[in-house]
Amino acid sequence: MKKWVIRPILILLGLAVILIIVTIGGYRLANQTNGSLVSSGEKRTYLLYVPNSYDPAVPTALVISLHGFVQWPAHLMQMSGWNDLADLYGFIVVYPSGTGFPLRWRATSSPDIDSGLSHDVQFIQDLIDQLASEYNLDSERIYVNGMSNGGGMSFALSCQLSERVAAIGFVSGAYLYSWDDCTPSQAIPAIVFHGTEDAIVPFQGGPSRAFDLPFPNIPDWINTLARRNGCNQASQEISVSRQVSGLQYKDCEAEVVFYSITGGGHTWPGGQPLPEFIAGHTNQDVDATRLMWEFFQQHP
Repeated sequence: MKKWVIRPILILLGLAVILIIVTIGGYRLANQTNGSLVSSGEKRTYLLYVPNSYDPAVPTALVISLHGFVQWPAHLMQMSGWNDLADLYGFIVVYPSGTGFPLRWRATSSPDIDSGLSHDVQFIQDLIDQLASEYNLDSERIYVNGMSNGGGMSFALSCQLSERVAAIGFVSGAYLYSWDDCTPSQAIPAIVFHGTEDAIVPFQGGPSRAFDLPFPNIPDWINTLARRNGCNQASQEISVSRQVSGLQYKDCEAEVVFYSITGGGHTWPGGQPLPEFIAGHTNQDVDATRLMWEFFQQHP
């Protein structure tokens, strides 16, 4: 059986992205973290943001945001704008760090890869426990979202930590965790964003220019997610702009919303753009972070 591989050009492109972003963003985008713990025998790190409005007497929502392959916590923090919403609405945000170089999440159930996924899942569980011991977290309002490889990891968490996660958000997700292994104790509401011109994780599925991996067809994957979430009726269309359209599945055990971005690349809609020659176009018609938070608020 052919092993899945990451082409060397991706490493070069990833390093190019890192150099460009660090040059543009300077110190604020350096790989800075401010917390750590030991999980499964590994030292793991994270970047935590607690708004000034935090009140220890009030149970507070937690948003966990997972970076993509070759990203790092501070970069996702800057690109997504989660901290700005945390200031407005008073929730806590944490950006955990993956492993290896470049940083990544081991979010696959492939028998060909010794992925270490169980260690990453345990890390997120241990991180929730540690933050719950330090802050007054609302255990019914813990939300997970991620970009690319971090979106794939968020999906894996929805399968393995469904008893702790209230809702999930995916941006340009790389879904390599098998549906056969996804046996959650309960369905999890999900909101999904994906660009039709994503050259890293193709909208139509299959290997990409950078990854020799069996990515799923995104519309088909969404239909499977909706079916598994108990959605019984046809989806309703959401009209946003000429470039952004959405589908909403409401008659479900757990709601599913899917935004497709025509011409969108491997980017965070409404967020800080990545270099277009590498990642493609960043659509600004829709703010994925704000829409995710609005969705999360509806699903405690």
